Amino acid sequence: MRIMVIATVMWLCYAFNANAQNLATVKGTVVQFTSQQPLQGVLISLNGIDVITEANGSFAINNVPLKPTVLKVYLKGFQAQNIPVSITKSKVYDVGFIFLEENRIFNENTDVVSLNFEDFEDEANSNSEYIPGLFQSAKDTYLKAAAYNFSQVWFKVRGYDASLGSILINGIEMNKMYDGRPQWSNWGGLNDVFKNEDFSGGISANSTSFGNISGTTNFNTQASLYPKGGKVSFASTNKSYKGRIMASYASGLTKNNWAYVVSVSNRFGNEGYAKATSYKSWSGFVAVEKLLNKYHNINVTAFTSFNQRGKSSPNTNEVFSLKDYQYNAYWGKQNGKIRNSRMKEIFEPVLMLTHTYHKNDFQLTTSAGYQFGYVGNSRLGYFNAPNPDPSYWNYLPSSYLRYDDDLNYESAYLAEQYFIENGQINWEQLYQTNIDNGNSLYYLYEDRVNDKQLFTSSVLTKHLQPNLLLNAGISFRKLTSENYAKMLDLLGGEVFLDVDPYYEGTAAQNNVNSPNNSIFKGDSFQYHYKINALEYATFAQLQGFYNKVDFFASAQFKNNNFQRNGLYKNGRFPNNSFGKSEKLQFTNVSFKSGITYKFSARHLATIQATYISKAPVVKNIFSNARANNLVSPNLSNEKILSADVSYVLRLPKLKTKFTAFYTNFSNAVETSFFFAEGLRGNQVDFVNQTLTNISKKHVGAEAGIEYQATSTIKLLGAGSFGNYTYADNPHLYLHSDTLIDEASDFGTAYLKNYHISGTPQRAFSLGFEYQDPDFWWFQVNANHLSHNYISISPLLRTDNFYLDSDGVPFIDEETGEQVSQQQVNELLRQEKFNSIFLMNVVGGKSWKINDNYVGFFAGINNVLGETFKTGGFEQSRKSNYKELKEDKHLEKPIFGSKYWYSGNASYYVNIYVRF
Repeated sequence: MRIMVIATVMWLCYAFNANAQNLATVKGTVVQFTSQQPLQGVLISLNGIDVITEANGSFAINNVPLKPTVLKVYLKGFQAQNIPVSITKSKVYDVGFIFLEENRIFNENTDVVSLNFEDFEDEANSNSEYIPGLFQSAKDTYLKAAAYNFSQVWFKVRGYDASLGSILINGIEMNKMYDGRPQWSNWGGLNDVFKNEDFSGGISANSTSFGNISGTTNFNTQASLYPKGGKVSFASTNKSYKGRIMASYASGLTKNNWAYVVSVSNRFGNEGYAKATSYKSWSGFVAVEKLLNKYHNINVTAFTSFNQRGKSSPNTNEVFSLKDYQYNAYWGKQNGKIRNSRMKEIFEPVLMLTHTYHKNDFQLTTSAGYQFGYVGNSRLGYFNAPNPDPSYWNYLPSSYLRYDDDLNYESAYLAEQYFIENGQINWEQLYQTNIDNGNSLYYLYEDRVNDKQLFTSSVLTKHLQPNLLLNAGISFRKLTSENYAKMLDLLGGEVFLDVDPYYEGTAAQNNVNSPNNSIFKGDSFQYHYKINALEYATFAQLQGFYNKVDFFASAQFKNNNFQRNGLYKNGRFPNNSFGKSEKLQFTNVSFKSGITYKFSARHLATIQATYISKAPVVKNIFSNARANNLVSPNLSNEKILSADVSYVLRLPKLKTKFTAFYTNFSNAVETSFFFAEGLRGNQVDFVNQTLTNISKKHVGAEAGIEYQATSTIKLLGAGSFGNYTYADNPHLYLHSDTLIDEASDFGTAYLKNYHISGTPQRAFSLGFEYQDPDFWWFQVNANHLSHNYISISPLLRTDNFYLDSDGVPFIDEETGEQVSQQQVNELLRQEKFNSIFLMNVVGGKSWKINDNYVGFFAGINNVLGETFKTGGFEQSRKSNYKELKEDKHLEKPIFGSKYWYSGNASYYVNIYVRF
């Protein structure tokens, strides 16, 4: 054993000494991309050595160790580049020409919030503002098109959910443990300071994390990394907000080895693209770094972004025909001012402390952080009173024409005219009703989530040999999430009684421990519980860099623990709602690997594959967390198997990348809430739906191409061809106060081969860009998107749909025979939205005044003003064949699908000054 130790030490000493003796010179030339003219004064950084390019654009760095490293290239006003280099021989290493593109501020509009229907689902409390590829869009033609051309119709890269992209800040994962998605609003408006990133697309290697299948981005807020200088900008848009003011400044590294960065912004608007969708946000960021010595530095980061915005309603075709695509049912005027009943408010500050140790070929970065704050989603509630929703089905013309033997055309006409002329929440009437009654029959409340999260991570990078790089890390996250309904406004009433009007006795009590509780403004009521979650994870990754082949192999171990702690004793579930639930634990091991073969420096081929096992998220673990401790049935780890193959061609004037991909999801769980009629034949109930053993398959190809036709004109092309479907039939359970135990099992949901919703599955873009030597440019794109499908109702695809309460199939009234499978399939055919054609124009101009830059960026999307459906979902209200057929046969179905629309042109303008 002693001999082995001595031999190992001697080998390490020899290897270190040999590495120290083998040094090389790295050289190259930096030129402007379009004109290919040399650039002088470009900062080149390699292993802590900085040089400046000469008048002819050339540079040389001597005494560079033989090992894989990264060459950093920076020039103010141009897009920075990080170029991996692998030096394997002790001689001159020529990287050739490095092409720098002007920073035409493509990402100036990245904080224009991009939403999809999941953001508007009240039960989902979603955060899907993340568009994979948005921040790294300037590096990839296809991702650029996905971020700026396709995203306006809720396009998702490869059809992946936002939870499948990992977002880290200083090595700490920011994806929410509730639903796995990043809450981008936490740092919204801070574009200028969230630019230093380490991005890896798809399942490729990443130095800070094992990552996920939709890519991994780690933002580094180390203050000394920001170039000295400042920026002030003003933006205007007609999308999520109207205006934005943003300012930032970085000190650079001072003589006494301090550095700091500050940034502030304000975004505002009384109304966004939809009616009454007000927007108010302010953001702040500060990072301070101290270089203790040449090996150690400490960085403190604090940032926050308060965000408040109004939501918009999905609407049926009937409502669309009576109003327009911008109609929003959630608002009304109160004392002459617009008031939206459904507001989302986010305030979750983050504090971080990061220590970095860097010596020779070893680096260790350790971060600790704390996040606190709240997310609130408001809505109107009502108690033994008519529904206050102005678009409620009973108030629409179709409700008077639903029975052939009782067609009330007069009432239908009056309802139609009233809805056209009014059709908004009548706040004065709600107030008057409460004043007359004394107690509040109508009230405004919010579903409140107060999260406290502690997290730590430590990531090391070590060159084992000149050609081998080791990345490894450990992380820990602890979450305490408090959830309750909070009374915001009694709307003129004196008090609200916290009981359920649909039940009697003990069952009517939302909290048996405090029966008939009187609720005032600011009080919690209806439900109150905490979720405690712990996560431990570790990963290791080995990368190899050789003349013809690069490779990586990575593994991750992760352990998750979850527990619910009920603070209310619910009268419908007195035995399993109060106190702590069982503690749930999930252990997972994941792997991924990839290899790149270099036919030459310009021709590359890559193949990658991964197997990921992951615990279910908090949202899907407890079947009805607001009411009880019940765990979703058949709960297990989700499995993801994914692979892709890419070919990259990089010529002086032509850049292309083609990728084919395959992903299979299995054992997934999803939960949702809705009101259903026709259960077990004729039962009516508000239910929680749990789908288990979900399998999905995503297959497709994507491509991006750039061709520099002339020194000023570039041709652009991007496309995605996908097929995203359910690969098998999941199992469906419905939980409610009456559907419990065996009654909750609705069996198989026949979803196989139905299409996944929420994104166009085909998207293509063609365009050209003109860049004038006098520093102005513009780009025009034509985009075609298709194969976008409605979100289907799984409940309608169970045996319950065609079976009566006696278990016998329904009799079709037209044929007099039992309902056939063909009739069922025809009634349940998945709606496919119309194809969309969009024209987009962007451009900008910059001026250099002394050492400062002044410029603007402007873009117009949907220049032709096409109106289209961006998303939608089937209603589950009519949940059996007989009732759904009757509804669909109406001229205007009462419970038809609901949609979100977009139309008219939208614009974005940004004016900035850099100094």
